[in-house]
Amino acid sequence: MSRFLQHALDSAAALEHWTLPSGLTLRWLARGCAAIETGLPGADSVLLSCGVHGNETAPIEVVDAILDDLAEGRLTLNCRLLVMFANLDAIRAGERYGHYDMNRLFNGAHRKLPELPEARRAEELETLAADFFAAAQGRRLHYDLHTAIRGSAFEKFAIYPYLHEREHSREQLAWLQQCGIEAILLHSQPANTFSYFTSRHCGADAFTLELGKARPFGQNDLSRFSGIDGALRGLLSDPQADIAALDEQRLPLFRAKYDLIKHSEDFKLHLADSVENFTLLPDGMLIAEDGEVRYTAAGGAERILFPNPKVQPGLRAGIVVEPARLD
Repeated sequence: MSRFLQHALDSAAALEHWTLPSGLTLRWLARGCAAIETGLPGADSVLLSCGVHGNETAPIEVVDAILDDLAEGRLTLNCRLLVMFANLDAIRAGERYGHYDMNRLFNGAHRKLPELPEARRAEELETLAADFFAAAQGRRLHYDLHTAIRGSAFEKFAIYPYLHEREHSREQLAWLQQCGIEAILLHSQPANTFSYFTSRHCGADAFTLELGKARPFGQNDLSRFSGIDGALRGLLSDPQADIAALDEQRLPLFRAKYDLIKHSEDFKLHLADSVENFTLLPDGMLIAEDGEVRYTAAGGAERILFPNPKVQPGLRAGIVVEPARLD
């Protein structure tokens, strides 16, 4: 850990301004939330969030190393940057979350559970993100970095929040392809995730990036994250650099068809614990059932994403997705 992550995880650390050896000034806006302003007119505004799930450590290590290199002048910064180490309690505990999944508490959902520390933190992160993007002059970009509980047929994939009336950005899809992203899920409805909040309410090009499998600190092979690490560093130092055009034939797109909702503790998921994300579902297969509610695969091209029968009742226990194309 660099001094940035150490400071973020220190519950007694002061919120202060740091003058970095590179000459940049870093401001701690809240616990684990650091902003660096370059003063460049019209600069892009980039939000990097990680640790929304505390056991997803590789993105935390990647972002921490980027901050350290910015501080020491090994990496130049030519945009506005806000970094969020999100769920500090869960990061300290090495757990996905403590009381409730934080990535189901954005988009105002925190107001329904105000007694939970994750809800109060989600509200704080929303406020900081909204203030940051309100001052934006150039592009508004948010990458919420995750790793997944399970393996995946596509190791690295992105979730593009539901855009309502906005069009999908081919430029951003091309950048994600350059990062090594192997598939994109185009969400088809609002969600209570952090990336949906910044997309819908801050006008950001925002993505949830799933970059591999969740492992404890010290057990990550960071060479497997070189694509996103290099792309982020390039974005921060040279935001206007040319990128290769999107090759739609080599970037599979999927659309969320429907959620598997766990209505009660009677919920049964008829998939092995070892099943990977994006596994094909045979036509007619009974995917899950919950009392009289039955979820059955249709057509043979559907796939399962984020199957997790251990969630609390009322939450999503998986997503059934199908192939999609850009409009």
